[in-house]
Amino acid sequence: MDVDGARILDDLAARGLVHDSTDLDALRDRLAEGPVTLYCGFDPTSDSLHIGHLVPLLLLRRFQDAGHRPIALAGGATGMVGDPSGRSEERNLLEGHELTRNVLAVAAQLRAFLVFDGPDETSAILADNREWTVGVDVLDFLRDVGKHVTIGTMLGKDSIRTRLAGDQGISFTEFSYMLLQANDFYELHARHDCELQVGGSDQWGNITAGIDLVRRRSAAPVHGLTVPLVTRADGAKFGKTAEGAVWLDPARTLPYELHQYFLNVDDRDVERFLLQLTLVALPEVVGVMEAHAAAPEERIAQNRLADEVTTLVHGADETARARLAAVGLFGDEPPTIEVLEALRGIVPESTVSAGDLDGDESLVDALVASGLCSSRGDARRTIKGGGVSVNGVRQDAEASLLAPGSIMDGRFVLLQKGRRNRHLLVVS
Repeated sequence: MDVDGARILDDLAARGLVHDSTDLDALRDRLAEGPVTLYCGFDPTSDSLHIGHLVPLLLLRRFQDAGHRPIALAGGATGMVGDPSGRSEERNLLEGHELTRNVLAVAAQLRAFLVFDGPDETSAILADNREWTVGVDVLDFLRDVGKHVTIGTMLGKDSIRTRLAGDQGISFTEFSYMLLQANDFYELHARHDCELQVGGSDQWGNITAGIDLVRRRSAAPVHGLTVPLVTRADGAKFGKTAEGAVWLDPARTLPYELHQYFLNVDDRDVERFLLQLTLVALPEVVGVMEAHAAAPEERIAQNRLADEVTTLVHGADETARARLAAVGLFGDEPPTIEVLEALRGIVPESTVSAGDLDGDESLVDALVASGLCSSRGDARRTIKGGGVSVNGVRQDAEASLLAPGSIMDGRFVLLQKGRRNRHLLVVS
Protein backbone atom coordinates (compact mmCIF):
# COMPACT_ATOMS: atom_id res chain seq x y z
CA MET A 1 0.00 0.00 0.00
CA ASP A 2 1.25 3.49 -0.85
CA VAL A 3 2.25 5.30 2.34
CA ASP A 4 1.61 8.63 0.64
CA GLY A 5 -2.02 8.62 -0.42
CA ALA A 6 -1.53 11.69 -2.62
CA ARG A 7 1.17 10.03 -4.71
CA ILE A 8 -1.50 8.35 -6.78
CA LEU A 9 -2.13 11.62 -8.63
CA ASP A 10 1.45 11.59 -9.91
CA ASP A 11 1.02 7.97 -11.00
CA LEU A 12 -2.26 8.75 -12.79
CA ALA A 13 -0.74 11.75 -14.56
CA ALA A 14 2.26 9.68 -15.70
CA ARG A 15 -0.12 7.07 -17.13
CA GLY A 16 -2.11 9.71 -19.02
CA LEU A 17 -5.13 9.05 -16.82
CA VAL A 18 -6.10 12.58 -15.82
CA HIS A 19 -8.54 14.22 -18.24
CA ASP A 20 -10.73 16.64 -16.24
CA SER A 21 -10.57 17.48 -12.56
CA THR A 22 -11.56 19.96 -9.95
CA ASP A 23 -8.67 21.78 -8.23
CA LEU A 24 -5.88 19.19 -8.31
CA ASP A 25 -3.86 20.94 -5.62
CA ALA A 26 -6.85 20.88 -3.27
CA LEU A 27 -7.42 17.21 -4.07
CA ARG A 28 -3.75 16.43 -3.50
CA ASP A 29 -3.86 18.15 -0.10
CA ARG A 30 -6.95 16.20 0.88
CA LEU A 31 -5.46 12.86 -0.23
CA ALA A 32 -2.33 13.61 1.79
CA GLU A 33 -4.37 14.09 4.97
CA GLY A 34 -5.56 10.48 5.04
CA PRO A 35 -7.87 7.94 3.38
CA VAL A 36 -10.57 9.35 1.12
CA THR A 37 -13.79 7.59 0.13
CA LEU A 38 -14.46 7.82 -3.61
CA TYR A 39 -16.97 6.29 -5.98
CA CYS A 40 -17.54 5.38 -9.58
CA GLY A 41 -20.88 4.33 -11.04
CA PHE A 42 -21.56 1.58 -13.56
CA ASP A 43 -25.03 1.47 -15.11
CA PRO A 44 -26.28 -2.10 -15.74
CA THR A 45 -27.44 -1.56 -19.31
CA SER A 46 -26.23 -5.11 -20.02
CA ASP A 47 -25.61 -8.24 -17.97
CA SER A 48 -21.87 -7.73 -18.36
CA LEU A 49 -19.35 -4.93 -18.34
CA HIS A 50 -17.02 -4.68 -21.33
CA ILE A 51 -13.34 -3.85 -21.63
CA GLY A 52 -14.14 -0.17 -22.07
CA HIS A 53 -15.01 -0.24 -18.35
CA LEU A 54 -11.52 -1.42 -17.40
CA VAL A 55 -10.04 2.07 -17.01
CA PRO A 56 -12.60 3.34 -14.45
CA LEU A 57 -12.64 -0.09 -12.75
CA LEU A 58 -8.88 -0.05 -12.36
CA LEU A 59 -9.04 3.59 -11.27
CA LEU A 60 -10.97 2.45 -8.19
CA ARG A 61 -8.43 -0.33 -7.69
CA ARG A 62 -5.49 2.10 -7.96
CA PHE A 63 -7.02 4.34 -5.29
CA GLN A 64 -7.66 1.34 -3.04
CA ASP A 65 -4.06 0.14 -3.47
CA ALA A 66 -2.97 3.65 -2.50
CA GLY A 67 -4.84 3.41 0.81
CA HIS A 68 -8.24 4.92 -0.04
CA ARG A 69 -11.74 3.47 0.13
CA PRO A 70 -13.64 2.81 -3.12
CA ILE A 71 -17.37 2.54 -3.63
CA ALA A 72 -18.47 0.63 -6.72
CA LEU A 73 -21.99 1.73 -7.58
CA ALA A 74 -24.17 -0.58 -9.65
CA GLY A 75 -26.72 1.93 -10.88
CA GLY A 76 -30.01 0.09 -10.65
CA ALA A 77 -31.95 3.38 -10.57
CA THR A 78 -29.98 5.37 -13.15
CA GLY A 79 -30.00 2.26 -15.33
CA MET A 80 -33.78 2.59 -15.50
CA VAL A 81 -33.42 5.99 -17.11
CA GLY A 82 -30.33 5.77 -19.32
CA ASP A 83 -27.40 8.14 -19.51
CA PRO A 84 -27.51 10.43 -22.57
CA SER A 85 -23.73 11.00 -22.43
CA GLY A 86 -21.97 9.89 -25.58
CA ARG A 87 -25.18 8.79 -27.30
CA SER A 88 -26.99 10.31 -30.25
CA GLU A 89 -30.32 8.60 -29.59
CA GLU A 90 -32.57 7.52 -26.74
CA ARG A 91 -31.78 4.29 -24.90
CA ASN A 92 -34.33 1.51 -24.70
CA LEU A 93 -35.77 1.33 -21.17
CA LEU A 94 -35.18 -1.98 -19.37
CA GLU A 95 -37.87 -4.03 -17.69
CA GLY A 96 -37.55 -4.48 -13.92
CA HIS A 97 -36.60 -8.17 -13.97
CA GLU A 98 -33.98 -7.58 -16.67
CA LEU A 99 -32.51 -4.68 -14.74
CA THR A 100 -32.27 -6.74 -11.54
CA ARG A 101 -30.53 -9.55 -13.41
CA ASN A 102 -28.07 -7.07 -14.89
CA VAL A 103 -27.37 -5.45 -11.51
CA LEU A 104 -26.53 -8.82 -9.96
CA ALA A 105 -24.25 -9.75 -12.85
CA VAL A 106 -22.43 -6.41 -12.89
CA ALA A 107 -22.08 -6.44 -9.10
CA ALA A 108 -20.36 -9.84 -9.30
CA GLN A 109 -17.86 -8.45 -11.81
CA LEU A 110 -17.19 -5.38 -9.68
CA ARG A 111 -16.38 -7.65 -6.74
CA ALA A 112 -13.63 -9.34 -8.74
CA PHE A 113 -11.59 -6.14 -9.03
CA LEU A 114 -11.73 -4.75 -5.50
CA VAL A 115 -11.03 -5.98 -1.97
CA PHE A 116 -14.22 -6.02 0.11
CA ASP A 117 -12.89 -7.72 3.24
CA GLY A 118 -9.78 -5.64 3.92
CA PRO A 119 -9.06 -3.08 6.64
CA ASP A 120 -12.03 -0.85 7.49
CA GLU A 121 -10.47 2.30 6.08
CA THR A 122 -9.86 0.74 2.63
CA SER A 123 -12.45 -2.06 2.39
CA ALA A 124 -14.56 -1.50 -0.72
CA ILE A 125 -18.31 -0.88 -0.63
CA LEU A 126 -20.76 -2.18 -3.21
CA ALA A 127 -23.84 0.04 -3.57
CA ASP A 128 -27.03 0.17 -5.66
CA ASN A 129 -28.66 3.57 -6.04
CA ARG A 130 -32.12 2.01 -5.98
CA GLU A 131 -31.62 1.92 -2.22
CA TRP A 132 -32.20 5.67 -1.92
CA THR A 133 -34.15 6.31 -5.13
CA VAL A 134 -36.93 3.74 -5.45
CA GLY A 135 -39.95 4.88 -3.48
CA VAL A 136 -38.93 8.54 -3.29
CA ASP A 137 -41.88 10.82 -3.97
CA VAL A 138 -41.41 12.86 -7.15
CA LEU A 139 -42.37 16.08 -5.36
CA ASP A 140 -39.82 15.42 -2.63
CA PHE A 141 -37.17 14.79 -5.30
CA LEU A 142 -37.99 18.01 -7.14
CA ARG A 143 -37.91 19.96 -3.86
CA ASP A 144 -34.73 18.42 -2.44
CA VAL A 145 -32.71 18.00 -5.63
CA GLY A 146 -34.30 19.80 -8.56
CA LYS A 147 -34.42 23.23 -6.89
CA HIS A 148 -30.63 23.26 -6.53
CA VAL A 149 -29.92 22.79 -10.26
CA THR A 150 -30.85 25.45 -12.83
CA ILE A 151 -32.02 24.65 -16.33
CA GLY A 152 -29.24 26.88 -17.66
CA THR A 153 -26.64 24.75 -15.91
CA MET A 154 -28.08 21.56 -17.32
CA LEU A 155 -28.32 23.00 -20.84
CA GLY A 156 -24.68 24.00 -20.59
CA LYS A 157 -23.47 20.40 -20.22
CA ASP A 158 -21.90 18.94 -23.35
CA SER A 159 -23.96 15.75 -23.26
CA ILE A 160 -27.21 17.74 -23.25
CA ARG A 161 -26.10 20.27 -25.87
CA THR A 162 -25.01 17.48 -28.22
CA ARG A 163 -28.36 15.73 -28.00
CA LEU A 164 -30.35 18.95 -28.44
CA ALA A 165 -28.33 19.76 -31.56
CA GLY A 166 -29.07 16.36 -33.14
CA ASP A 167 -32.13 15.08 -34.96
CA GLN A 168 -33.34 12.87 -32.11
CA GLY A 169 -33.43 15.51 -29.37
CA ILE A 170 -33.72 14.31 -25.79
CA SER A 171 -36.63 13.17 -23.65
CA PHE A 172 -37.34 14.57 -20.20
CA THR A 173 -36.48 11.11 -18.85
CA GLU A 174 -32.88 11.23 -20.07
CA PHE A 175 -32.68 14.95 -19.38
CA SER A 176 -33.31 14.12 -15.71
CA TYR A 177 -30.46 11.60 -15.57
CA MET A 178 -28.02 14.28 -14.44
CA LEU A 179 -30.19 15.00 -11.38
CA LEU A 180 -30.27 11.33 -10.43
CA GLN A 181 -26.50 10.97 -10.68
CA ALA A 182 -25.95 14.23 -8.81
CA ASN A 183 -28.17 12.88 -6.05
CA ASP A 184 -26.07 9.71 -5.92
CA PHE A 185 -23.02 11.77 -4.97
CA TYR A 186 -25.03 13.59 -2.33
CA GLU A 187 -26.39 10.36 -0.85
CA LEU A 188 -22.99 8.64 -0.83
CA HIS A 189 -21.48 11.72 0.79
CA ALA A 190 -24.17 11.67 3.48
CA ARG A 191 -24.04 7.90 4.06
CA HIS A 192 -20.32 7.14 3.63
CA ASP A 193 -18.58 10.53 3.70
CA CYS A 194 -17.71 10.10 0.02
CA GLU A 195 -15.59 13.07 -1.12
CA LEU A 196 -14.52 12.16 -4.65
CA GLN A 197 -16.38 10.99 -7.75
CA VAL A 198 -14.42 9.51 -10.64
CA GLY A 199 -15.44 8.30 -14.08
CA GLY A 200 -14.85 8.50 -17.80
CA SER A 201 -14.45 11.89 -19.44
CA ASP A 202 -17.99 11.65 -20.86
CA GLN A 203 -19.23 11.84 -17.25
CA TRP A 204 -17.71 15.23 -16.43
CA GLY A 205 -21.00 17.12 -16.73
CA ASN A 206 -22.77 14.66 -14.42
CA ILE A 207 -19.88 14.74 -11.96
CA THR A 208 -19.81 18.53 -11.70
CA ALA A 209 -23.59 18.53 -11.20
CA GLY A 210 -23.08 16.23 -8.22
CA ILE A 211 -20.29 18.39 -6.82
CA ASP A 212 -22.55 21.45 -7.01
CA LEU A 213 -25.42 19.60 -5.34
CA VAL A 214 -23.26 18.40 -2.43
CA ARG A 215 -21.85 21.86 -1.90
CA ARG A 216 -25.29 23.50 -2.01
CA ARG A 217 -26.99 21.01 0.30
CA SER A 218 -24.09 20.21 2.67
CA ALA A 219 -21.66 23.11 2.23
CA ALA A 220 -18.93 20.44 2.01
CA PRO A 221 -15.91 20.51 -0.30
CA VAL A 222 -15.92 17.50 -2.64
CA HIS A 223 -13.91 16.66 -5.72
CA GLY A 224 -14.18 15.19 -9.20
CA LEU A 225 -11.74 13.45 -11.54
CA THR A 226 -12.19 11.87 -14.96
CA VAL A 227 -10.04 9.59 -17.06
CA PRO A 228 -9.88 9.73 -20.86
CA LEU A 229 -11.96 7.32 -22.89
CA VAL A 230 -9.80 4.65 -24.47
CA THR A 231 -9.30 4.96 -28.22
CA ARG A 232 -7.31 3.06 -30.83
CA ALA A 233 -4.67 4.59 -33.06
CA ASP A 234 -6.13 2.96 -36.18
CA GLY A 235 -9.42 4.78 -35.68
CA ALA A 236 -11.39 1.61 -34.86
CA LYS A 237 -13.49 1.67 -31.72
CA PHE A 238 -11.70 0.22 -28.73
CA GLY A 239 -13.22 -3.02 -27.48
CA LYS A 240 -14.97 -3.85 -30.75
CA THR A 241 -14.30 -6.81 -33.03
CA ALA A 242 -15.99 -8.13 -36.14
CA GLU A 243 -18.07 -10.31 -33.81
CA GLY A 244 -19.08 -7.42 -31.54
CA ALA A 245 -18.03 -6.04 -28.16
CA VAL A 246 -15.32 -7.62 -26.01
CA TRP A 247 -17.04 -8.47 -22.72
CA LEU A 248 -15.73 -9.26 -19.26
CA ASP A 249 -18.19 -12.14 -18.90
CA PRO A 250 -16.39 -15.34 -20.04
CA ALA A 251 -19.69 -16.71 -21.35
CA ARG A 252 -19.90 -13.81 -23.80
CA THR A 253 -16.21 -13.37 -24.64
CA LEU A 254 -13.97 -16.36 -23.97
CA PRO A 255 -10.80 -15.65 -21.95
CA TYR A 256 -8.90 -16.92 -25.00
CA GLU A 257 -10.65 -14.34 -27.19
CA LEU A 258 -9.87 -11.58 -24.70
CA HIS A 259 -6.22 -12.66 -24.68
CA GLN A 260 -6.10 -12.72 -28.47
CA TYR A 261 -7.68 -9.25 -28.68
CA PHE A 262 -4.81 -7.73 -26.73
CA LEU A 263 -2.16 -9.87 -28.43
CA ASN A 264 -3.19 -8.22 -31.68
CA VAL A 265 -3.21 -4.56 -30.65
CA ASP A 266 -1.27 -2.07 -32.73
CA ASP A 267 2.30 -1.17 -31.73
CA ARG A 268 1.11 2.43 -31.53
CA ASP A 269 -1.35 1.50 -28.77
CA VAL A 270 0.49 -1.08 -26.71
CA GLU A 271 2.45 1.20 -24.35
CA ARG A 272 -0.61 3.33 -23.59
CA PHE A 273 -2.70 0.22 -22.96
CA LEU A 274 -0.03 -1.19 -20.63
CA LEU A 275 -0.11 2.06 -18.69
CA GLN A 276 -3.87 2.47 -18.54
CA LEU A 277 -5.33 -1.05 -18.60
CA THR A 278 -2.94 -2.86 -16.26
CA LEU A 279 -1.45 -2.44 -12.79
CA VAL A 280 2.13 -2.89 -14.03
CA ALA A 281 4.40 -0.37 -12.28
CA LEU A 282 5.67 2.55 -14.36
CA PRO A 283 9.37 1.54 -14.30
CA GLU A 284 8.41 -1.97 -15.37
CA VAL A 285 6.40 -0.64 -18.32
CA VAL A 286 9.52 1.27 -19.41
CA GLY A 287 11.51 -1.97 -19.27
CA VAL A 288 8.90 -3.89 -21.25
CA MET A 289 8.86 -1.25 -23.98
CA GLU A 290 12.66 -1.21 -24.20
CA ALA A 291 12.68 -4.97 -24.69
CA HIS A 292 9.87 -4.64 -27.22
CA ALA A 293 11.76 -2.00 -29.20
CA ALA A 294 14.78 -4.29 -29.40
CA ALA A 295 12.76 -7.14 -30.93
CA PRO A 296 9.36 -5.87 -32.11
CA GLU A 297 8.70 -9.04 -34.11
CA GLU A 298 8.45 -10.97 -30.84
CA ARG A 299 5.58 -8.74 -29.67
CA ILE A 300 6.90 -8.73 -26.13
CA ALA A 301 4.73 -5.80 -25.08
CA GLN A 302 1.56 -7.29 -26.57
CA ASN A 303 2.22 -10.60 -24.82
CA ARG A 304 2.68 -8.86 -21.47
CA LEU A 305 -0.45 -6.74 -22.05
CA ALA A 306 -2.59 -9.76 -22.97
CA ASP A 307 -1.35 -11.72 -19.96
CA GLU A 308 -1.92 -8.86 -17.52
CA VAL A 309 -5.44 -7.98 -18.70
CA THR A 310 -6.61 -11.59 -18.91
CA THR A 311 -5.25 -12.30 -15.43
CA LEU A 312 -6.97 -9.22 -14.02
CA VAL A 313 -10.30 -10.19 -15.52
CA HIS A 314 -10.26 -14.00 -15.35
CA GLY A 315 -7.31 -15.10 -13.22
CA ALA A 316 -3.90 -16.64 -13.88
CA ASP A 317 -5.28 -20.12 -14.67
CA GLU A 318 -7.36 -18.80 -17.58
CA THR A 319 -4.38 -16.83 -18.87
CA ALA A 320 -2.28 -20.00 -18.90
CA ARG A 321 -5.11 -21.84 -20.65
CA ALA A 322 -5.41 -19.10 -23.29
CA ARG A 323 -1.69 -19.36 -24.03
CA LEU A 324 -1.90 -23.15 -24.30
CA ALA A 325 -4.87 -22.86 -26.65
CA ALA A 326 -2.91 -20.48 -28.88
CA VAL A 327 -0.12 -23.06 -29.08
CA GLY A 328 -2.67 -25.61 -30.27
CA LEU A 329 -4.12 -23.26 -32.87
CA PHE A 330 -1.03 -21.52 -34.16
CA GLY A 331 1.98 -23.52 -32.96
CA ASP A 332 4.23 -25.59 -35.23
CA GLU A 333 4.52 -28.57 -32.90
CA PRO A 334 1.93 -31.35 -32.40
CA PRO A 335 -0.27 -30.47 -29.42
CA THR A 336 0.15 -32.04 -25.99
CA ILE A 337 -2.77 -33.38 -23.99
CA GLU A 338 -2.65 -30.16 -21.92
CA VAL A 339 -3.04 -28.13 -25.11
CA LEU A 340 -6.01 -30.21 -26.24
CA GLU A 341 -7.63 -29.75 -22.83
CA ALA A 342 -7.15 -25.99 -23.21
CA LEU A 343 -8.87 -26.05 -26.60
CA ARG A 344 -12.14 -27.32 -25.13
CA GLY A 345 -14.80 -24.67 -25.50
CA ILE A 346 -12.63 -22.74 -27.97
CA VAL A 347 -12.88 -25.02 -31.01
CA PRO A 348 -16.05 -26.96 -31.89
CA GLU A 349 -16.21 -30.41 -30.38
CA SER A 350 -18.38 -33.51 -30.50
CA THR A 351 -18.42 -36.79 -28.67
CA VAL A 352 -17.92 -40.15 -30.38
CA SER A 353 -17.46 -43.66 -29.09
CA ALA A 354 -14.18 -45.52 -29.56
CA GLY A 355 -16.04 -48.00 -31.76
CA ASP A 356 -16.86 -45.22 -34.23
CA LEU A 357 -13.16 -44.82 -34.98
CA ASP A 358 -11.97 -48.42 -35.37
CA GLY A 359 -13.21 -49.14 -38.89
CA ASP A 360 -11.21 -49.67 -42.08
CA GLU A 361 -11.56 -45.96 -42.88
CA SER A 362 -11.35 -44.47 -39.41
CA LEU A 363 -9.93 -41.17 -40.66
CA VAL A 364 -12.78 -40.84 -43.14
CA ASP A 365 -15.27 -41.72 -40.40
CA ALA A 366 -13.72 -39.16 -38.04
CA LEU A 367 -14.02 -36.35 -40.58
CA VAL A 368 -17.69 -37.17 -41.18
CA ALA A 369 -18.41 -37.53 -37.45
CA SER A 370 -16.86 -34.11 -36.82
CA GLY A 371 -18.93 -32.43 -39.51
CA LEU A 372 -15.79 -31.12 -41.21
CA CYS A 373 -16.80 -33.20 -44.24
CA SER A 374 -20.38 -33.71 -45.38
CA SER A 375 -19.96 -37.31 -46.56
CA ARG A 376 -17.45 -40.12 -46.85
CA GLY A 377 -16.84 -39.14 -50.47
CA ASP A 378 -16.21 -35.54 -49.44
CA ALA A 379 -13.81 -36.81 -46.77
CA ARG A 380 -11.84 -38.94 -49.24
CA ARG A 381 -11.54 -36.02 -51.68
CA THR A 382 -10.40 -33.67 -48.91
CA ILE A 383 -7.74 -36.14 -47.73
CA LYS A 384 -6.56 -36.68 -51.30
CA GLY A 385 -6.21 -32.94 -51.72
CA GLY A 386 -3.80 -32.81 -48.79
CA GLY A 387 -6.07 -30.64 -46.68
CA VAL A 388 -6.38 -32.76 -43.52
CA SER A 389 -4.27 -32.76 -40.35
CA VAL A 390 -4.66 -34.94 -37.26
CA ASN A 391 -3.25 -33.57 -34.00
CA GLY A 392 -1.23 -31.05 -35.99
CA VAL A 393 0.24 -33.61 -38.40
CA ARG A 394 -0.69 -33.32 -42.07
CA GLN A 395 -2.04 -36.61 -43.41
CA ASP A 396 -0.81 -38.41 -46.48
CA ALA A 397 -3.02 -38.03 -49.55
CA GLU A 398 -3.61 -41.78 -49.60
CA ALA A 399 -4.45 -42.12 -45.90
CA SER A 400 -7.79 -43.48 -44.81
CA LEU A 401 -6.96 -44.76 -41.32
CA LEU A 402 -6.17 -42.85 -38.16
CA ALA A 403 -2.54 -43.52 -37.32
CA PRO A 404 -1.82 -45.46 -34.11
CA GLY A 405 -1.80 -43.13 -31.12
CA SER A 406 -4.08 -40.58 -32.80
CA ILE A 407 -6.54 -40.81 -29.90
CA MET A 408 -4.41 -38.89 -27.42
CA ASP A 409 -4.67 -40.09 -23.85
CA GLY A 410 -7.50 -42.26 -25.11
CA ARG A 411 -9.72 -39.17 -25.15
CA PHE A 412 -9.04 -36.61 -27.87
CA VAL A 413 -8.47 -36.31 -31.60
CA LEU A 414 -7.89 -32.84 -33.04
CA LEU A 415 -8.89 -32.69 -36.69
CA GLN A 416 -8.11 -29.85 -39.05
CA LYS A 417 -9.44 -29.17 -42.53
CA GLY A 418 -7.58 -26.50 -44.46
CA ARG A 419 -5.98 -23.66 -42.52
CA ARG A 420 -8.78 -22.62 -40.19
CA ASN A 421 -11.39 -25.34 -39.68
CA ARG A 422 -10.68 -27.39 -36.58
CA HIS A 423 -12.77 -29.85 -34.60
CA LEU A 424 -12.05 -31.72 -31.40
CA LEU A 425 -13.41 -35.25 -31.15
CA VAL A 426 -13.95 -36.35 -27.56
CA VAL A 427 -13.84 -40.12 -27.36
CA SER A 428 -16.14 -41.65 -24.79
